[in-house]
Amino acid sequence: MISVTRINGTPMWLNALLVEMVEESPDTYITLVTGKRLIVLEKVDEVIEKIRQYNKEIGSNVATIKVQSLEDHS
Repeated sequence: MISVTRINGTPMWLNALLVEMVEESPDTYITLVTGKRLIVLEKVDEVIEKIRQYNKEIGSNVATIKVQSLEDHS
């Protein structure tokens, strides 16, 4: 989970694995794989960095690299 701040200033925890897209126009919108869209106060770069850190913490980036490596050798 990553922490983000709703547009009204209240903090929330978001499952980073459900994030499909992050965009800025000028507010930051986070679209989840469920289709739900959230507006947050953090800038896009900050949200993306939080997602990257979370993926490193849980090891999902390493698992992806291992799978890709196995597929390349086949």
